[in-house]
Amino acid sequence: MSSSDRHRGKHPADSDLFGPAAAPALRQAVADLSWLLTRGYARNSALKLVGDRHELRERQRLATARAACSDTAREARARHHLPAEALRGRNVWIDGFNLLVTLEAALSGGVLLLCRDGCLRDMSSVHGSYHAVVETDTAITLVGARLAELQAASVHWLLDKPVSNSGRLAVRIRELAQQHAWPWTVEPVFNPDTDLIAARDAIIISSDAVVIDHAATWYNLASDLILTHRCGPAWIVDLNG
Repeated sequence: MSSSDRHRGKHPADSDLFGPAAAPALRQAVADLSWLLTRGYARNSALKLVGDRHELRERQRLATARAACSDTAREARARHHLPAEALRGRNVWIDGFNLLVTLEAALSGGVLLLCRDGCLRDMSSVHGSYHAVVETDTAITLVGARLAELQAASVHWLLDKPVSNSGRLAVRIRELAQQHAWPWTVEPVFNPDTDLIAARDAIIISSDAVVIDHAATWYNLASDLILTHRCGPAWIVDLNG
């Protein structure tokens, strides 16, 4: 799977949009939006209100939406989140694109948001088409090494089948798993979120809000890898306040 010289690094405007001068307003915007969400305000209208008040650009509004959550959601996510040692001997299911794109962004210097629920989320998006980047194999290998270290019994990757090149990525993940003798399976499916939520006996690896709000248990593997510097120095914008 060719990656040419592509990276999943920062947007040309990100240094200004997420630099030190912009961070205080973004943190306050996340706090304001979270306050409104906690009190039952509709997300879209609340985001517009907060974005207008703080004069946020479109990409900053997207970051605010990704970083904010209600108190109820934050507490529920924390209750269902497991410690690393809980993966030992358990079946693990991975939200493939969600995890992989975040790690690719971390490895290539893209902006990462430390969100209110403790997740690290990137500012990239697949939008129906995925292209491997220089960092793709490294990201997959980091996942494999860490899950082997944690002694997960089996690992099942789910990829969005409608996303172009998901089949090629599945082949590459299988090749790397075979090379390292990792007990992995990879499955492109039409709606990974539904399957991940329904997998009640597995520990889910994801930072997608919809998934972790409904999963029985989950583990924050992206933050594990990035905050322990396994991806090298990463550009993290703390919006958790």
